[in-house]
Amino acid sequence: SDVLPVYEPGLDEVVTAARGKNLHFTTDIKAAIKAADLIFVSVGTPTKSYGIGAGRAADLRYIEGAARLIAEVAEGNKIIVEKSTIPVKTASAIKTILAANSTNDATFQVLSNPEFLAEGTAVEDLTAPDRILIGGESTPEGQIALEALVSVYAHWVPRERIITTNLWSSELSKLVANAFLAQRISSINSISALCEATGADVDEVANAIGTDS
Repeated sequence: SDVLPVYEPGLDEVVTAARGKNLHFTTDIKAAIKAADLIFVSVGTPTKSYGIGAGRAADLRYIEGAARLIAEVAEGNKIIVEKSTIPVKTASAIKTILAANSTNDATFQVLSNPEFLAEGTAVEDLTAPDRILIGGESTPEGQIALEALVSVYAHWVPRERIITTNLWSSELSKLVANAFLAQRISSINSISALCEATGADVDEVANAIGTDS
């Protein structure tokens, strides 16, 4: 289709410029997995609606399904990149699934590269990010995989903005960032009520407290 199925300011221009050059869309997932060196797993992780953890825990069936499909068709060396918001140690589960289901003697490295894009500013967040976070294993193979992904982002992101950590730090940092954001929003809402009661300006207060290094 010539019409994007989602709306995001600036995305249409990016896709139009790159489509057919270095951006291609396909429904032949297995062929794409076979051809790829880096595979980004960007699937939904909704809150579980059933079983243990219902209403709280993340439903990882889509992550697990993606891992099984990759294991089924992958050949050679593959770097699997987690993009979804997931519980800490999900990389271990992915590696277990890959090892148990691989049929072609493929080798895998799993990286964590959590998403910090926000709706409405996603294209701007991608082209000029505050930081790129990549976690990998401390093994020689893990570090090679990590540097491969770093080199992709380094085409447009200054190296000092690319933070590299171990796998678990990266997975946890995304969850902590979400928690801190929720706390900040809750706090500023309370402060807004105080501002209304005292005649203070919430924007001025937010700016004043935000300058604390």
